Amino acid sequence: MAPFDWRARLREGVVIPAHPLALTSSRKLDEDRQRGLTRYYLDSGAGGIAVGVHTTQFAIREHGLYAPVLELAREVASEAARERPVIKIAGVCGARGQALREAECAARLGYDAVLLSFGALAQATTDQLIEHARAVGEVLPLIGFYLQPAVGGRALGAAFWRQFAALDSVVAIKIAPFNRYATLDVLRGVADSGRAAEIALYTGNDDHIVLDLLISFRGLRIVGGLLGQWAVWTRRAVEILEGIHHASAAPEWLQLADHLTDANGAIFDVANGFSGCIAGVHEVLRRQGLLEGIWCLDPNEGLSPGQFAEIDRVCAAYPELIDP
Repeated sequence: MAPFDWRARLREGVVIPAHPLALTSSRKLDEDRQRGLTRYYLDSGAGGIAVGVHTTQFAIREHGLYAPVLELAREVASEAARERPVIKIAGVCGARGQALREAECAARLGYDAVLLSFGALAQATTDQLIEHARAVGEVLPLIGFYLQPAVGGRALGAAFWRQFAALDSVVAIKIAPFNRYATLDVLRGVADSGRAAEIALYTGNDDHIVLDLLISFRGLRIVGGLLGQWAVWTRRAVEILEGIHHASAAPEWLQLADHLTDANGAIFDVANGFSGCIAGVHEVLRRQGLLEGIWCLDPNEGLSPGQFAEIDRVCAAYPELIDP
């Protein structure tokens, strides 16, 4: 078997689910169901997995679960690699010391790249952020993460993304500010960086998934998605991405775009400022038979009032989005 060129595969564009955390009713790691989630993603045709990210719950770090959860996903991915290799991405956050420790952990476990969040560096200057990225990029290749401010991110303009994209260690950017102006800032920065051909652009805008995949900006295309939304109904997500790659101008995608955004609004609890977003993902996975319950590490985190009914509504309204 030829060596797996994960960078080339990333540039082609794949579905990368943001991996959730499977817990028991006592809020302990459910290793069997955690493995089962990874198998589901790989069996569904996902081209990669992202672990230790927002959907996995940032609190795994406080509970000593960062390395164990990454290890479980790596084990399943390694088993599957005999038939179809996948891209392994680890979420990295925090100040310099924490970010380096997490990147080094991911490197030891055989991960390909890190998804680097800047949310903890709210007061850092652009130069300080670039130095932070450069240091982490010496450990593993970088995927930049523009996390929306509503869930802990910070505003980052085109000038930042131009400098970030110019770093040799950067292989991709997940664009997830949930804001069209900010999304264009990323595209403009990458276009001006001189490295646009080397950087894979991925949507994380759960409110604009299909349209992100259809647009072109100065010759740049968003080629895939690294999404919490794609942690559910993943077989269908793979079909959607493949369909867009083969027929980007098909008019039916415009209708599907609105359906998927409406469904995401229910799952991610937009009506309540995203407070139930992780529990919403868990609820859909519970309905798919992949999770036993919707428990989160924080016992106060769960579905918002009315969110269960909203998920009922979108599941009934948009059967074309649901895995067969």
